[in-house]
Amino acid sequence: MFCYQCEQTARGTGCVTRGVCGKSPEASDLQDVLVHAAKRLATRYANVPAAERPASLAPMLEDALFVTVTNVNFDTASILGMIRDVVAAAGAPAAGVAAEAPEDTLLAWSRASMIDARKATLGDDVTGLQELLLYGLKGMAAYAHHARQMHRADPVVDAFMVEALAKLDAGVADINELLALNLKCGEVTINVLALLDAAHCDTYGKPTPTPVLMGHVPGKAILVSGHDMVDLKALLEQTEGKGINIYTHGEMLPAHGYPELKKFKHLVGHFGGAWMLQQREFPKFPGAILMTTNCLMQPFEDYEGRLFTRNLVAWPGIAHIEDRDFTPVIKAALAAPGFTDTVRTGEHLVGFGHDAVLGAADKIIGAVKAGEIKHFAVIGGCDGSEGERSYYTDLGTTIPKDWVILTLGCGKYRLLGHDYGTVAGLPRLLDMGQCNDSFSAVKVALALADAFGCTVNELPLSIVLSWFEQKAVCVLLALLHLNVKNIRIGPRLPAFLTPAVLKVLVDAFGLKPVGEVEVDLQAMSNAA
Repeated sequence: MFCYQCEQTARGTGCVTRGVCGKSPEASDLQDVLVHAAKRLATRYANVPAAERPASLAPMLEDALFVTVTNVNFDTASILGMIRDVVAAAGAPAAGVAAEAPEDTLLAWSRASMIDARKATLGDDVTGLQELLLYGLKGMAAYAHHARQMHRADPVVDAFMVEALAKLDAGVADINELLALNLKCGEVTINVLALLDAAHCDTYGKPTPTPVLMGHVPGKAILVSGHDMVDLKALLEQTEGKGINIYTHGEMLPAHGYPELKKFKHLVGHFGGAWMLQQREFPKFPGAILMTTNCLMQPFEDYEGRLFTRNLVAWPGIAHIEDRDFTPVIKAALAAPGFTDTVRTGEHLVGFGHDAVLGAADKIIGAVKAGEIKHFAVIGGCDGSEGERSYYTDLGTTIPKDWVILTLGCGKYRLLGHDYGTVAGLPRLLDMGQCNDSFSAVKVALALADAFGCTVNELPLSIVLSWFEQKAVCVLLALLHLNVKNIRIGPRLPAFLTPAVLKVLVDAFGLKPVGEVEVDLQAMSNAA
């Protein structure tokens, strides 16, 4: 195996014996085969008019890519099954291999397209740019998959997925063409983020500021983690009146801000912190646990029997829920002891989507003009286990009190637990939602720029992103497409972002790694 798609890859260079995420060498290699199969499938239809392509093509490509995102699917049997489905859809002549071929034949078939082989023939820079595009596509596929769960799709997104995968299959190696494709990936990401935002708001109502209990109350319990609001809604409907309380975990925290979800009285609160704490937190949860999307870690024995996966998420030996029939989850929750006490560690205010923030636009603009609000800082993205991520906590708590902090993604957990107070009558910390809700931050920035008659880069705005996996890649590419400059990313740069590629991004966009809090804060203040 060789995998360097996540920022926490081994030794900062690549995982070669086992993934830091828990991915086995076999699972890693099969995921590479699945990506290769998706490229072959895209190539088959690249020159077929969109109207003549099968309806199954776009969702199949999305799922094939989403399965390979970090912390989604670790089950070799299900990955192998997907490979055979994709190869069968491509057809033996186009694929170059039969769908029923043995596993070792499939591995040999895709070997030349794997990272280490391309690094040897194309060099690190070209391979890194190819992977940057692929990871952007993986993130885009994840967001498109979420939207499709709510019966939303965009032909522009579907078409670019085919175009870009076919280009990668053809071995595109020109640096300028790869840079252009990466920026186009960012452009199309704006489409898919807008699509997902509209789907969420139309289906569940526009998020409104809502305090969420951080803790628990007595009663039977189910914990829902991941990102999928469709699964959460179905579970809430199936558990209503059964005496089971539902808690969110990780990136599901923003669910409490949606009117069509918070109307369920048994959606009572939020348990735990960011995804990487689950092996410490899940053993303490006395009920059933449902993992709806990525962020799964290797389950421990003391809770694996009450853990369930959904959709594309899988771990060998863990019960998997099909067709949103949550009967096994409900039975497990009723069989578990549940909570016997009340613990309240505080409240967190969610629901500051673009409608909520822009609803106060006149107040915000007035406060900026009056000097009450001096600066806006977007601090969010992915969370991870490295100690260096304390940078984001230190930055948030050090920022001047006349600055407003916008946060989203699980990176928000680095900011929780501190009272940021208010400024100009508004909370200083505005939680804009999941990483899936990145469009909210984009929309607010563009609206403020329009209100002040300037560009986004001329706003009193700083963006500091915490990096981890492929959803963060496509969001970054979206910001670069919008020509947003001087973005800080960290805590480390990913291994596929080579010095030469980084220099191009620094020269064109002022992209920079995070540094010392005091130095970075001074630079942001000088730019305000």
